[in-house]
Amino acid sequence: MPPIPAESRTPTDRDWHTAELPELPQRDFLIPAPRWVEAPAELRELGADLGIELVAYKRRIGRYLLWRAGPARKANSRYMAIAADDLTRRFVFNLYPDGTGAGIAPDGTEHTRFRTWKEALRDEANVREAHRIPPSSEPGPERPGAKRQERKP
Repeated sequence: MPPIPAESRTPTDRDWHTAELPELPQRDFLIPAPRWVEAPAELRELGADLGIELVAYKRRIGRYLLWRAGPARKANSRYMAIAADDLTRRFVFNLYPDGTGAGIAPDGTEHTRFRTWKEALRDEANVREAHRIPPSSEPGPERPGAKRQERKP
């Protein structure tokens, strides 16, 4: 049986909190923005100026939650990536019917290809993770003399 096109999947009938949003795309249902309890108003209106009502969750890319208004290709659509740990950190990518697009990514660069925009989202998450302080360097019962360091968000 072929996969169900994303826009044809049955919307979920329950509400979702940020921590519950799945890592990978859901193949048998979709999560509309109004079902995300913490959804910012900007996300709920993502496709309004394009005449698109449905804004659906797609997947996580590192710390970002990826949402889309409109079809995946051959039409005007818009993506928004929202940092799960800072809902004010948002990036938008506009995709056009000819496959070109435009959007600023966390690296501050304007991307014209959706793939490179997503890679910039992923790469920012990788850089953040690489600079995380490993738990073994924090004080605790097993390491009473460990130097305390501040974690950067």
